[in-house]
Amino acid sequence: MPKPKKTTTKKSSQPAARKTAGRGRAATPSAPAKQAAAAAPVKPAGTGSRKKNYSKTELNHFRQIILEKKKEILEELETLRDSMMDAATGEYASESSMYSTHMEQGTDAMEREKTFLFASREGKFLNYLEDALQRIDKGVYGKCTECGKVIEKERLEAVPHARQCVTCKMNLAKK
Repeated sequence: MPKPKKTTTKKSSQPAARKTAGRGRAATPSAPAKQAAAAAPVKPAGTGSRKKNYSKTELNHFRQIILEKKKEILEELETLRDSMMDAATGEYASESSMYSTHMEQGTDAMEREKTFLFASREGKFLNYLEDALQRIDKGVYGKCTECGKVIEKERLEAVPHARQCVTCKMNLAKK
């Protein structure tokens, strides 16, 4: 025989808007908040008060980000180099083992090729970071090479070697 369900209601002193805020539904704003939102001018996304250049403290912040990434890349390159080198001879590992089969040699060659590809990619990224450091020194870091406007700070923090703002980069990608 099924048990009857107990229904209890809890009384709360919280307003209904606060109760629904944590459950995936937005709380309804008050009348003064609606009026303030209606009176505020709407700016298109990505626009705002664009400045001419970043300050020295901001440039130092970007420099630190770039130097940290550069340090990570150099450590990864060192790890890749160590994995490619034979510890006994100090030369690049070869496939001239007497006991290896042709399939093992093919796998080894493929792994070496993949490691060289990673090293090449990391070296290219390192060059981009070096170029960004030179742009900081020249005073042109953070300016879009296409439109000349200042690149958004969030973009430079995510991609410190960026040369174009998001808008120009998207336009270049479409071409």
